[in-house]
Amino acid sequence: MGASPEKVDAQRHHAAQLTARSNVFIERVWRSIKYEEVYLHAYESVSAARDGIGRYINFYNTRRPHSSHQARTPDVVYFASLPQPSAEAA
Repeated sequence: MGASPEKVDAQRHHAAQLTARSNVFIERVWRSIKYEEVYLHAYESVSAARDGIGRYINFYNTRRPHSSHQARTPDVVYFASLPQPSAEAA
């Protein structure tokens, strides 16, 4: 048998909350891309836009400090959060 209507409703409500919170971060990333890359360049073609935006995303993740990460890059924060291999595994 399927889940009760109340349980399905609770799951749907929880998923909507996660989406709303996650959306804030995605909107901020797109704002940065637009204002720091797209609006500053008059791309000659779609491929030029793709290349420029790709370069910017690489810069955004690897070299651009973020105030929400105490002036660290997303890459530094992400890789520092990964479990470190033990010396025994080597």
